[in-house]
Amino acid sequence: MELTIIQNKIYEIRGRKVMLDFDLAEMYEVPTKVLNQSVKRNNERFPLDFMFTLTNEEFSNLRSQIVTSSWGGIRYLPNAFTEHGVAMLASVLKSKKAIEVNLQIIRAFIVLRQYALGYAELNQKLEHFMRDTNTQFNDVYQVLTELVEQKKELDKPRKPVGFIVSK
Repeated sequence: MELTIIQNKIYEIRGRKVMLDFDLAEMYEVPTKVLNQSVKRNNERFPLDFMFTLTNEEFSNLRSQIVTSSWGGIRYLPNAFTEHGVAMLASVLKSKKAIEVNLQIIRAFIVLRQYALGYAELNQKLEHFMRDTNTQFNDVYQVLTELVEQKKELDKPRKPVGFIVSK
């Protein structure tokens, strides 16, 4: 499975990168119901920082990005699995396909984390650059303002020097 396909199925919800149960079930080639039943049977392996159920509001925000069932919609709110929850799924779904797909998904999360670290580093460099250039631009602006003031002083009409000869 391609990395970009997996990355397109990773959403940010509640400030976490997560994958939804129906996307995972599709990749593992099992029905969503089977995946969720396996999770329920092993509920102690999925604390809230590994998996949570979306709220109606969260689901409606994602609705335009997801596929709905042929019955006119999803009948249950989907479960969202964090990176750790996806890793835990490998121990619950023991098929070869699940293990293979799980490794690819974990690699996709790693790549996203590397992008995020690179972005943070780039953002920090940009902030330093902006701070330095703002300081330089402030200095240039101050010098230009002083030059304009000096020019105004030089352009003022001066009193004539010397004697006035009258006729």
